[in-house]
Amino acid sequence: MTEQVFRNALAAGALLQEYRVEQVLGAGGFGITYRARDTNLDKDVAIKEYLPGDLAMRAPDGSVVPQATQHEAGYQWGLERFLLEARTLAKFSHPHIVRVLRYFEAHATAYMVMDYEQGDPLKVMLQHEPRPPEAKLKALLAPLLEGLEAVHAAGFLHRDIKPDNICIRADGRPVLIDFGAARQALGGETKSLTSILTPGYAPLEQYSGEGKQGPWTDLYALGGVLFRAVADKNPPDAVSRLRGDSLGAGLQAARGRYSEPFLRAIEWALALDEKARPQSVAQWKAAALAERRVAAPAPRTPERRTERTERTAQVAPAVPAPKRRSRWPLALVAALLVVAGVGILKKHRAAQLAPAPAAAAPQPRGGSGASDAEAQRVEREIDREFRALDTNGDGFISRDEVARRPALERGFSRLDRDGDGRISREEFARARRLQIERRLKREAD
Repeated sequence: MTEQVFRNALAAGALLQEYRVEQVLGAGGFGITYRARDTNLDKDVAIKEYLPGDLAMRAPDGSVVPQATQHEAGYQWGLERFLLEARTLAKFSHPHIVRVLRYFEAHATAYMVMDYEQGDPLKVMLQHEPRPPEAKLKALLAPLLEGLEAVHAAGFLHRDIKPDNICIRADGRPVLIDFGAARQALGGETKSLTSILTPGYAPLEQYSGEGKQGPWTDLYALGGVLFRAVADKNPPDAVSRLRGDSLGAGLQAARGRYSEPFLRAIEWALALDEKARPQSVAQWKAAALAERRVAAPAPRTPERRTERTERTAQVAPAVPAPKRRSRWPLALVAALLVVAGVGILKKHRAAQLAPAPAAAAPQPRGGSGASDAEAQRVEREIDREFRALDTNGDGFISRDEVARRPALERGFSRLDRDGDGRISREEFARARRLQIERRLKREAD
């Protein structure tokens, strides 16, 4: 295999203060990363050089210069952001974020010196172990989320999370590396220089200078990393998903091997609309790392349970129902009770006035005949309505599936009691059972 040549890179043996360049580790639109030797401490380090390839180039004397005078302002703006990021990242001391040791300016550009992490990228691990167990993925995800939460708390985003930028140390612990595409989130401001992305792992807002980026941007990328792990292929890029979304088909192939809550958390993070994604690490962590639990079986009509509803009953919601969910107003409940009471009274009086059939056999009170039949009819109607809305047959109703039903779309949050971005059959039944019972009773009358 021919060795890759990086034409803009420093040559092996070049000196950057006390650091001797050994080899190029990688290059992107924002800069070049080297493995270098600290000649004072006699140890390896990683050095990131600010060299945006679309704005600058290497001059014969080794310095970095803008390609044209029109790029000088953009180059200088990026250089200032690079130094700001270096200063901020150097303050972090987190076991799952690469440590910045120091930074300095030289050759008309800037350099960030980091720990050189011994290990393999997650990309290599997934090549040797495709579709790893869910427990192993969660064990890697949990510490990465802790580190990312610390970065977000400081007002920074990574913006280039992918399997290549997650290093798995020899002891199995993950570390998030290469913050070369990071920018400080100043009021959501974006500039053309920040449009550095990896297709499949970058959400739509990174493709446009108008896109509003935030923690949800990094969570989309992490969702893409998990998709790569469970589907054994790269996620479809966001732009192509606008024409025809193959994400559901990729996750469908992983069902059975991974739990429903875990797969739903991946799909939630990969929502195209940034507002439909989890808005913080803490919010997504509750869903992605939830343990699988067994829920109570669905009531009545066990003989009519389909494979889809059976799966829904066995898997508990990923996130417990938040206390902030509003309940039915007491006044409305009282009104319903009054209406029901009036109806019962009218029927009771009608029964007293109506003549009894001559040969009618007495019906056993408290028996299971008529009441069970009505209950079964209600459950069948609930199943029919739920299947009509669950167009992709995954056992849940998504926002996209009710997009053309304004009433359901407006009440989606109220029906989604566990806040996981999906409506299960049980959540749907709780909301619709009383309404269907009343409708069927009116039809019978």
